[in-house]
Amino acid sequence: MINSFEKILKGEKITTVKDLQLSQGKSFGAIKVISEIGKRLGIKQALGNSEQGKLALFQIAGRIITQGSRNYLANEWANLQSVKAVFNTKKFNHNDLYKNLNWLSENQDRIENKIFSYRNNNEPIKEIFLYDVTSSYLEGSKNELAEYGYNRDKKRGKKQIVIGLLTDDKGYPISIEVFKGNTGDTKTVSSQLEKLKENFGVERVIFVGDKGMVKSGQITEIESDKYKWNYLTTITKQQIRTLISDKVIQLDLFAEKIIEIKTQDNIRYILRRNPIRAEDLKNNRQSKIDKIKAFVSEQNIYLKEHKRAEPEVALRKINTLISKLKLNKIIELTETERVLIATFNKQAQNKAEELDGCYVVKTNVPEENISTQIAHDRYKGLADVEFAFRTMKTTLEEIRPIYVRKEENTRGHVFVAMLAYMIIKYITDALSELNYSRKYIFESLDKINYLQYIHEEKIINVAPENLLECQKKIIKVLKIKLK
Repeated sequence: MINSFEKILKGEKITTVKDLQLSQGKSFGAIKVISEIGKRLGIKQALGNSEQGKLALFQIAGRIITQGSRNYLANEWANLQSVKAVFNTKKFNHNDLYKNLNWLSENQDRIENKIFSYRNNNEPIKEIFLYDVTSSYLEGSKNELAEYGYNRDKKRGKKQIVIGLLTDDKGYPISIEVFKGNTGDTKTVSSQLEKLKENFGVERVIFVGDKGMVKSGQITEIESDKYKWNYLTTITKQQIRTLISDKVIQLDLFAEKIIEIKTQDNIRYILRRNPIRAEDLKNNRQSKIDKIKAFVSEQNIYLKEHKRAEPEVALRKINTLISKLKLNKIIELTETERVLIATFNKQAQNKAEELDGCYVVKTNVPEENISTQIAHDRYKGLADVEFAFRTMKTTLEEIRPIYVRKEENTRGHVFVAMLAYMIIKYITDALSELNYSRKYIFESLDKINYLQYIHEEKIINVAPENLLECQKKIIKVLKIKLK
């Protein structure tokens, strides 16, 4: 019967058209592409052909396309997708997906190592590695890693976890780690250094992290006999002022074009002033000053119209706003006969503007290993890590809020997000010239459904010949065969 059906599809006359039932089959375009790109990146090979590996790839696809709960993925979304055809999974439910998170957590090091080796052709790596930390809030308080800490999500009263992401210089994730929610940024660095040395066997590292991450303690560890590696970071405004005071650098050296100063102990400082950023900061500061002026005027009118109003209360309100806007050194507030007077210190304002748009990259990497321009650009590459966090947390993947409770499930959940981001990055980078948003790309692919033919109670799915123009472009650029 199947042979007969194949002949029909080839145009041979075996039966009449009315004997065939044609309907729209399940969606397969997006999950097919994700599966193929997963193979291209070595993710599919690292996960393996076991049932757990197949479920993990299914979860990665679910995180990219729909971001639903495990219950939704298993009991609803899977029914709309050609899961069996693409992933070759056995029947599963939401409990199987939670168990799969546990499996992913237990096997994370092995999977990361295999992907790393695959992408680097099993060659020893001397590379630049970028590292950053974020946090993600939780619903409920029963998560085993949940703690109150510095909350980047601005969710008051929510416990959180801390996530550290290590990427290569191209912005591709290498490893992700989950810490308790009260873990300080600097406390996460040691485990990443250890992982690079022990898990990935990296020969030489240039560890790139921002000034809140790579401080004196971390620099000492990076340079220690255990590693003898290099670092690349920035320094605080106060540290810049100290360098100026100590005559290591001069304020007039800051310009749009980068310049390097090297000290006797071979520390390199790379200076630049970003004129656009400088103008933004200046305008922002002035808008804050204007806000204080308006508030002082508003309070004076109130005091004039309400004879029983207390000037001290108005003073307290304005001073609170001044502190909130960090203008204490620029604005001094006094009161004379129920009139509030704001005095503006122009000299202090000019001092505050001195370093607007200025930043200093600090590194101990020898000049023969990395040029001034490349060192500067590699630090700016931290934006790739920040972009990865935004993608995983707030845009396409939406890993927050996190609902799982067990430590292993939490780690598995975050690991799924990292693997999903690798695929997202590959696809969006490859399609950059099409100027399609990431959401549009995956929504377009997800609208590719099988044509379902039924003949003598037998079902055969056929990939459609006619695609939308956007779908054709995506498939062509990615070099994917749907059939």
